[in-house]
Amino acid sequence: MIVAVAVTTVEGGTAVPAGWAKLVLPIGLGAVALRPRYRALVFGVCAGFVAVVSTGESVQLGLAAAGLVFISTCEDPARRPWLGWAAGLTGAAGALAVALLGQRGMYEQPIVFVTAGYLLAILFRSWSRGHALTREAGELRGQTAWLEQRTNLARELHDVVGHHVTAMVVQAEAGQLSDDPGAALRTIANSGRTALSELDTLVVHLRDPDAAIAVSAPPRLSDIDELLAQPLRQQGVTVQVRLDPEPGLDEIGVLTVYRIAQEALTNIARHAKATGAGVELVRIGDRARLRVSDDGIGPPPAPTRGSGLLGIEERVRARGGSWELSRRPDGGTIVQAYLPVAKP
Repeated sequence: MIVAVAVTTVEGGTAVPAGWAKLVLPIGLGAVALRPRYRALVFGVCAGFVAVVSTGESVQLGLAAAGLVFISTCEDPARRPWLGWAAGLTGAAGALAVALLGQRGMYEQPIVFVTAGYLLAILFRSWSRGHALTREAGELRGQTAWLEQRTNLARELHDVVGHHVTAMVVQAEAGQLSDDPGAALRTIANSGRTALSELDTLVVHLRDPDAAIAVSAPPRLSDIDELLAQPLRQQGVTVQVRLDPEPGLDEIGVLTVYRIAQEALTNIARHAKATGAGVELVRIGDRARLRVSDDGIGPPPAPTRGSGLLGIEERVRARGGSWELSRRPDGGTIVQAYLPVAKP
């Protein structure tokens, strides 16, 4: 708008007839249909032309030259725009040369206007890019938080529901050989109700991503012996659990240990064909070590990292710890994790 007003209202004070300057407006409007790079070039040429035809009396054209340099620089997709600046500066230098040849003295006004237009454009581009980067960073943070929530939800679904379903299968198989199948059915029903309750809690999070992921009751370390080892014992596997009474873990650390033990014991129930298993949690310096072992068939040479092992890795990494899956020298599997203890 400023360029249009400045160009169309000029009344003399130009080195050429004013009609030539007014041609800049339709040319600039026609440039809108071009690609950004070509638009920047056209606006830059117009800025140079307006600058070279202006004189000391044509303040309007000085403003128009500054505006055209500003538009050209803003339209230029280059990382370091120079078209508008170079064309405008060339025109300003031409105006200065014309003034000197006509013996009108030093005429620096176009140079000042062109420089001001370029500096304002650079400031505007910097502000625009900073604003865009801030907006994109906010969007990326939101996406990262969303992905983290999905990952947490996937881990909880696998660990909670998978464990209870495995326990129900084990109890059903044991109940077929039991003298009291009714007791096995009652145990299965209890496990099913617990799984449904915890599943409902996770579904709530699906509907409301802002809701915290939480199971019906936060686990305790003693639940490893009282709850997680039971499906294995019902299979006839001897399970020994030894837990340090002061492992130095906070609530999240306890949940991490519980979930790792849950996944390891569930895998033993599903795949190991073991007769004995052990769970040991001890504190070693500034680390708590969890070791789950069995005397079964051992891991395959190249174990596939399914959802369970991937969940263990994600939980341990989130706590800044380490873990490994290895074969026992006398047969079987060892899952071992080291977690930092809570700071006092």
